[in-house]
Amino acid sequence: MIQIFFVFCFFLFLNLREIEYILVALMILFLISFRDFFKISKKVIKSIFLFNLGVSVGYVIMAFIKNFSPLKYLLYINLKVFLMTYFVFYFFSKVDVVRFFSFSKELSYLLTITLSQIYSYKKTFIDFRDAFRARVVSLRDKEKQFIVRTFNFFLKKALKDSKERSLAMKARGFFE
Repeated sequence: MIQIFFVFCFFLFLNLREIEYILVALMILFLISFRDFFKISKKVIKSIFLFNLGVSVGYVIMAFIKNFSPLKYLLYINLKVFLMTYFVFYFFSKVDVVRFFSFSKELSYLLTITLSQIYSYKKTFIDFRDAFRARVVSLRDKEKQFIVRTFNFFLKKALKDSKERSLAMKARGFFE
């Protein structure tokens, strides 16, 4: 039942075409999530900032070249992305993700694999960061090397892990 409500709200918000309706939906969400407003807003801004910035700058450049005002569309698209992201963060802060996807065996399996990989990578990154901080006196001098080496490690690990998980899923008949 909760899945139907989520999907209904998600597509309702997705189909909002007017800035005024998006603002009303945001206000309703803000009122519903009153206590968590700043915490969720901070997460939303951190997660969409670079994407929205890239899209907005590209649109402003195109508007400049084609000689039209981008303000209304920029406001619309940025508010819409904020609304959708805020809704998803709020919803899943109130609903257990594993239980939400329990209606489907395949989705539950994929979620379990994904969550285990996320927690494993997060723990590994924290261990790397703590070891780096404990062993390096001047952090700024070695920070670039640390970032590059850590990125390379996780890229290689992700490629290796994806092959292993794909084989494990094939062995269990997931792709049939």
